[in-house]
Formats: sequence, C-alpha cells, structure tokens
Amino acid sequence: MVEVILLERVGKLGSIGDVVKVKPGFARNFLLPQKKALRATAANKSLFEAQRAQIEANNQKAKEAAIANGENLAGQAFVLIRSAGESGQLYGSVSSRDIAEAAIAAGFKVERHQVLLNAPIKTIGFHSVNVKLHPEVEVQIQANVARTTEEAERQAKGEDVVQAKLAEERAAAAEQAAEIAENAVELDGRE
Repeated sequence: MVEVILLERVGKLGSIGDVVKVKPGFARNFLLPQKKALRATAANKSLFEAQRAQIEANNQKAKEAAIANGENLAGQAFVLIRSAGESGQLYGSVSSRDIAEAAIAAGFKVERHQVLLNAPIKTIGFHSVNVKLHPEVEVQIQANVARTTEEAERQAKGEDVVQAKLAEERAAAAEQAAEIAENAVELDGRE
C-alpha cells in the first residue's frame, strides 16, 4: 500500500487533503497521472499545506462552474438515431462517447469520461444517464434512442413505440386470420 495526499475529492476514498492508503497500481496509473493526488512524502505534505488554500479555492471555482453547467444540463433529453430491428434491439450500441457528442452538439460542455454508463445502451427507448461534471456534482439526463426522428418524437410524448408496433402487427395478423377464416367458410359453402 502507498500513502497519497488527495488534491480533490475522490469517490469512496476521501476529500481534499486526506492522506489515504491505496494500492500502488491505482496511485501510479490513475491518481498521480490525473493530478488527483501526491505521494505522501514529508516534502509533498509541506508543499500541500503551503498551497492548500489555493487548491481549495480552485476546487470551489471548478465546483461552481460544474453546478452552473449542471443546472442547464439536468433533465435534458438528447435524441440518438440508430438502426434497430423490429423488436427494438439496436444493431450497434450507444456508448458514452455518443451521448457526450450529442450533448456537445446541443451546446453543452460534457466530456466522454463524465458520462456514466454501466454498459452500452442496446435497445430503443428513453434511458436515464448520469453525468458527473465534478466529483461533487452529478446530474441526470435522458438518451432518447430511436430509429427515426418521428419515432423519437413519439417516444418523447411517452409512447412505447416497440409495443405499439407489436400491437399493430398483432391486429394485422388477427385481421388476416379473420379474412382467411371467412374465405374458408365461403369455399365450404360452395362445395
């Protein structure tokens, strides 16, 4: 285990100024290169204490900017047009990069790593997606995945387009079956 001084709040570890023990690989590959922490040496501890006020002020400015951006971004719905089968299963998928690009195209400042998806989206419909703009600021947006813009508009109104399509197909099949049965009765009557 390696001791590090956190330069910003890191989820499940601590906040600014905390000295925590982490695995060497986590420190070497993530915390140190991302400038989220310093090794907890005597020199770095004194350097951190000298710059603590500045680090906290910078963090507060970043947090305020993230809150302002988050107020505008929260609740937004972004339409993503994709090819899909009749059952609503996408031929590809929608990733965090696709959602970030849609947000940027709409004029928001969002980076790919800020979009939190457990797994790529693989079905048509409305999907809630969390966006972490700052370690202390997280908002929720909607990804409206559809085959066409008309379908996206129907989904935005609350319609389940996949179920509606299935209902249409069932009604057409029932109508066809009734027609076949009617024709069979007519043929039986002629014999």
